[in-house]
Amino acid sequence: MAKTLNLTLKVWRQENREAKGRIETYAAKDIPVDASFLEMLDIVNEGLVKEGKDPIHFDHDCREGICGMCSLTINGIPHGPERQVTTCQLHMRKFKDGDTIWIEPFRAKAFPILRDLMVDRSALDRIIASGGYIDVRTGSAPNANNIAVEKVKAEAAFDAAACIGCGACVASCKNASAMLFTSAKIAHLN
Repeated sequence: MAKTLNLTLKVWRQENREAKGRIETYAAKDIPVDASFLEMLDIVNEGLVKEGKDPIHFDHDCREGICGMCSLTINGIPHGPERQVTTCQLHMRKFKDGDTIWIEPFRAKAFPILRDLMVDRSALDRIIASGGYIDVRTGSAPNANNIAVEKVKAEAAFDAAACIGCGACVASCKNASAMLFTSAKIAHLN
């Protein structure tokens, strides 16, 4: 298997909320197969900056798959082709040399585009904030083996807690229903 890839990127570019967006084509050359998707974009941006061009703007934070900021639609799929993997944890070895990759921001009314691949996620933040967090001292945590939990219940609890609040459920819904996000967070925070 090749250690590097040469790819064609079709990237959504938009200067601001009011500007009309467009798809632009970029060559991504000599991309290491072990690079993450965001590292690949970093490499492309380094080349653009060296050429005196405007880099591709995209959101990221933890790059560990837990914050949900890397909200990109890759080849028409929120976060890309790998199931239950965020964009930042998607590695270039999932693509083939010569592939054309379409990269767009999450598409939903709840996510107005700020610039290029960056979206305003504040609508989801307001949903979480309206939940009314409280802090209650409940003493120290019991030993994990003191209370037996049925496997089915443990798996259901993990599934609910696995939501990182990225909004991929909204972006992948044909109706862009924020109720998917709301119900996930209600189950998670309950």
